[in-house]
Amino acid sequence: MSQQRHGNTPGKAGAGSAGADPAFPDLPEATIARLPEYLRALHNLAEAGSDTISSEGLAAAAGVNSAKLRKDLSHLGSYGTRGVGYDVTLLIDQIEYILGLDQRRAVALVGVGNLGHALAGYAGFASRGFRIVALFDADLEQVGKAINGLTVRHVGELRRAVVDEGITIGVISTPPNAAQGVADDLVAAGVTSILNFAPCVLSVPPGVDVRKVDLAIELQILSFHEHRKASLTALPGGRVHGEDGNQEAVGS
Repeated sequence: MSQQRHGNTPGKAGAGSAGADPAFPDLPEATIARLPEYLRALHNLAEAGSDTISSEGLAAAAGVNSAKLRKDLSHLGSYGTRGVGYDVTLLIDQIEYILGLDQRRAVALVGVGNLGHALAGYAGFASRGFRIVALFDADLEQVGKAINGLTVRHVGELRRAVVDEGITIGVISTPPNAAQGVADDLVAAGVTSILNFAPCVLSVPPGVDVRKVDLAIELQILSFHEHRKASLTALPGGRVHGEDGNQEAVGS
């Protein structure tokens, strides 16, 4: 998953800056990217009945090494208890607070083709603190259809809906030629965070954060690793470098 960032991350103002929240940590981008993985693992542990978890156990469940996990969690002020580990419920609460998941953010989805339709029907968003409250499309054949309890509206209603529904995040799953116009409308309505599934780069003003998900790019990266492994296997000895040690998932 690639990312475009514009403006400052919360907490970047530094200690003593006007308006800065001293309780909000200044996190490295790599740590921010790993927090959702820790949260997913912690929820699974909680559902399995675990009250505490060691750093090694949580690291294994999240697919990272334990030293990296301990450093990441130290940014949150969580160091665990020697001989006991981390309190699972407390750590869930800490991470959800940092990620802003205690606010049930309203989301607009623009583009209800095959991918958009699947995203609109995905129940996992609600359990992770997000509510898709509005669906939009420019195709009149899609407008008026009901998906997961929501009626698809014409994209011309987007700006007003953002204000009326209190939408803070926009998801774009349109064809690439329509994505920039949708992003412009979202930004004009006050949305400052966009998740872009369209295979294009968006131009947005400072203060707007864009996360880009391009499935074809992810497959191409995996293709490189398949090519590399095949090339290394063809070398004398037929062993892939690092094959006798554990590796973190590609992209971690």
